[in-house]
Amino acid sequence: MIGARGHGRAFLFSIGVCLGSMSKQSEALVLRTYPFHEADLLVTLFTRAEGKVRGVAKSAKRSKRRFGGALEPLTYVIAHWQDKERQELARLDSFDIISSPLATEVTYARLVALSYVAEVIDQLLPDREPSDSIFRLAVSVVNQLRAETIWMPLTYFDLWIVRLIGLLPALHECVACGETLNGSRAYFHPMADGLLCARDKRLASTEISAESRTFAAEMFRSPVEAFAGSPWPRQCGADLRRFLAQRIERHIEKKLITASMLDRLD
Repeated sequence: MIGARGHGRAFLFSIGVCLGSMSKQSEALVLRTYPFHEADLLVTLFTRAEGKVRGVAKSAKRSKRRFGGALEPLTYVIAHWQDKERQELARLDSFDIISSPLATEVTYARLVALSYVAEVIDQLLPDREPSDSIFRLAVSVVNQLRAETIWMPLTYFDLWIVRLIGLLPALHECVACGETLNGSRAYFHPMADGLLCARDKRLASTEISAESRTFAAEMFRSPVEAFAGSPWPRQCGADLRRFLAQRIERHIEKKLITASMLDRLD
């Protein structure tokens, strides 16, 4: 039996629990899931309201009602979670699916492309720093990643996220001497801060075509949907994608796992 003083302590404790947690919800993209304890999953979300949020989905391996098929990479959801004071990980309560990339035809190439987008976002963005522009970019690109074409939306994604993060150098001038590169040959190197002219290129530099730089200029002027009807084989913009991936990897100081997987696609 609890006395009056015990009841008071219990009441104050319950108030502290309520005040110490906050229920939240936001549009979100599921980035990654990892096994955590017997039936739980550790989930990384990219939320529209709060940026990247890491949390634990309790009994997610068993609960179809709360999570169902919403834990696949880049599923677009309304996420419900609770933040608690002095706890780094949120408690994920449930997800309501808005759209799933698995609702349309799934190929290995498309799965790798989706994983690449998720990895880049996860590696580039810090926790709890929202970016509405990057969130809208990711949703638009995922909608364009179809089984029959992945290279155009991946090129658009790389170009814009590198620009939005602040890692994109000028594409029209040599970073070493300032010479204008419009219409002339240009090169890039993993250790250079931007494009180089023919005179300043380093040993083992890679050329980036004028065509690819024209693609970049066009992509800065139009939404990704504007390029959906155009044929875009793998070789189209391949040098531009390599340059942008180098910018990302230099910033995060490690190789992107999924970038090498993309390189091995037929």
